[in-house]
Amino acid sequence: MSLAPLLAVLLAAVLIFLIHKKPTPKRPKLPPSPPKLPIIGNLHQLRGSHPHRALHALSQKYGPLMLLKLGSVPTIVVSSAELAQEVMKTQDMIFASRPSLELPKKLFYGCRDVIFAPYGAYWREVRKLCIVHLLSIKRVQSFSSVRDEEVSQVIDRIARSSSVGPVNLSKILIAFTSGLVTKIAFGKFLGEERTTKLNHLIEETIALLGGFYVGDYLPWLGWLGKLSGTDGRVKRCFIGWDAFLEEVIRDHEDAHQTQDLVDVLLSLQKDRAEGFTLARDDIKAIILDMFGAAADTTYVTLEWTMAELARSPKALKRVQDEIREILGNRSKVTEDDISKMNYLKAVIKETLRLHPPSPLGGPRESLEETKIRGYEIPKKARIIVNVFSVARDPEFWEEAHEFRPERFLNSQIDFKGNDFQFIPFGAGRRICPGIHLATTTIELALANLLYKFDWKLPDNMSPEDLDMAEAFGISTAMKSNLLLHSIPYKP
Repeated sequence: MSLAPLLAVLLAAVLIFLIHKKPTPKRPKLPPSPPKLPIIGNLHQLRGSHPHRALHALSQKYGPLMLLKLGSVPTIVVSSAELAQEVMKTQDMIFASRPSLELPKKLFYGCRDVIFAPYGAYWREVRKLCIVHLLSIKRVQSFSSVRDEEVSQVIDRIARSSSVGPVNLSKILIAFTSGLVTKIAFGKFLGEERTTKLNHLIEETIALLGGFYVGDYLPWLGWLGKLSGTDGRVKRCFIGWDAFLEEVIRDHEDAHQTQDLVDVLLSLQKDRAEGFTLARDDIKAIILDMFGAAADTTYVTLEWTMAELARSPKALKRVQDEIREILGNRSKVTEDDISKMNYLKAVIKETLRLHPPSPLGGPRESLEETKIRGYEIPKKARIIVNVFSVARDPEFWEEAHEFRPERFLNSQIDFKGNDFQFIPFGAGRRICPGIHLATTTIELALANLLYKFDWKLPDNMSPEDLDMAEAFGISTAMKSNLLLHSIPYKP
């Protein structure tokens, strides 16, 4: 029997198969990625270190655009100024949302605040409300007497302690920022019992937000939160906040004040002219933001600035000479004096560059598929802009690990979201709305601390001995308390 008919049939079958065969889908071109482990992905590479430093080290090997698998969550890590601009400006609309995270949902009334709310109509309305009515330049200026009073109390407290030995500047600064935000938000001193309760709630909230919640990375293991006790801690923290805020709001409803932020929010709740109605839980969530962000950011920046100056005697002398020359023999620095203090502003900028209060910013989420540098970015991917790495981008910063305030003298670089090599407060739609409140407070407090006292390290300690390790958490305070000798200065 001839094989020709059989071969013809086989050839026809092969041709039909090839014609109708579905093409193999082209694999998307994804950003470079470190090797992963089953189930946990790259989570193990963040263990035992501060995440911003671990991610910075990985970016040195895999580049400024990386794809990590943190559990089951695809996460894009951006580590250069150029790519930060791509995310926060060029494609800001695509990356303007927040991922749905369990802890913020449980603590911030289902993310009804400004920091964690997903992008949408509600977030736009609440953010506009905060910028216009709570954190505008005019509103921040209206609290100048509160800032002046709180700074004076800090100076008095340090003066009383200066003869005893080194002062614990960390504890003093924590009390200062907490007290200041309390008066701005609530309009009065809460009393010792309420203040103690409030400080505990702030500490617990920061600790929880800075921890690892397994359900956000491996949802099918979310039940471990109950087993570890984390869920119980979160529930107790939320109940504590809710009871505290409810009590404060009721006080304000009865007192009919018109000055502090709670009063402003309550008046906006009644005023329908905005076309947007605030619920009671919305008010509570917004107040929570003030303590979770404003108080912590201010304290952390002041603490690191004093630590860096204590290690840099030349910079310390230069900034004190500037302040004292401007002041003459007046008793204290006022907010009107600050505009003349160029080196003071440079010192603060350099501290924010080296020690951004939130080194990983707030996590973002892609609203749709897109591309960066030709790489595919999936929809619903988590986006992390490593602010710590960006501030060390060698394309923009020489000797990036050195404390050199002079780099900001005669420089137009600022932290208002236009210079992407320097974004301690973020940029784009998600830039921190409280920049003016934070920087105004930091400048006034720091200028007075440096004017009123000479500062020295504890006896027998050299600058190299000062512990500059970071505490673990969502914001990076110093791990050890900052102890310094304060010697009162007499003009």
